[in-house]
Amino acid sequence: MDLDALTAARAPEWARLDELSRRRRLTGPEVDELVARYQAASADLADIKTTAGRTPQGDHVSAILSRARLRLTGTPDGALRALARFLVRQLPAALHRVRWTTLGIAVVFVGVVALVASWVSRDPALVASLGPAAQLEHYADEQFAGYYTENPAAVFAGTVWTNNAWIAAQCVLFGVTGIFPAYVLVQNAVSLGIAAAVMFAFDRGDVFVLYILPHGLLEMTCIFVAGAAGFHIFWALVAPGPRTRSAALADAGLSLATIAVGLVLALALAGAVEGFVTGQPWPWWVKIGIGAAALAVFLSYMLVQGRRAVRAGETGGLTEYEAGTARLVAG
Repeated sequence: MDLDALTAARAPEWARLDELSRRRRLTGPEVDELVARYQAASADLADIKTTAGRTPQGDHVSAILSRARLRLTGTPDGALRALARFLVRQLPAALHRVRWTTLGIAVVFVGVVALVASWVSRDPALVASLGPAAQLEHYADEQFAGYYTENPAAVFAGTVWTNNAWIAAQCVLFGVTGIFPAYVLVQNAVSLGIAAAVMFAFDRGDVFVLYILPHGLLEMTCIFVAGAAGFHIFWALVAPGPRTRSAALADAGLSLATIAVGLVLALALAGAVEGFVTGQPWPWWVKIGIGAAALAVFLSYMLVQGRRAVRAGETGGLTEYEAGTARLVAG
């Protein structure tokens, strides 16, 4: 083999391969061309090494092939790029997927709280069954509001954050049972309804509302989202479609477990509001305004940024490089 003649004949093809490897976006025909030229250049490199050993021409082709190989197979993102992709695309897309289920849970939850509060507060016998009148009055007059100020703000914020984050994570991770998220949501709704009933029974309904809303707007929304993610995982097991149940469950779990991580961040914000805002002697409109602003940020991220991420083709799950090529199914 004449190495100089081969180089002169193949140089334009190698240059074309190098050009395709450097492009940020490729069309379908260009991808096919990249694969074909990669195969041809690999054969050329094999000929060069077989007949001439290591040469400058062979090193040049090897470098081009290395770049083309990375273009074809992909490379793992660095830590910062992976974090940026998670926050800008994966997490909002996953949140956007459960938006309607979240709304349905919120409506049912508020309905249960209102029903329990109305039912218990209007029946003196039910109120009396909750404990001695003096104890309930002390709860309404002092203990309920004192709960938000009895500990240092930072300690209190950290405590409620870790507790709520753990509850949210369990709702997602144990959602496959279909029972655990329902249990958590019903338990919280009934407990909140009973607390409201006691407060209203002793004419402290305004205190209840003003101390619950600042942090509760975002905090409870996060719990609703966690429950919705759990129910979606359960539904993937119940109705897997054309996939096997294990494949559907794995796909839903990988996609929606993202939410558990994201809610840790959102609940940190809710915990900060509960620790540093709820117990402050500020005007009610300031405290509720701060809580509403925190909720607005979360909803904008979930609905607006989430819609953009979904339109860009994001599902909230792992990339093909991270999870492997999906199995094709009929239907």
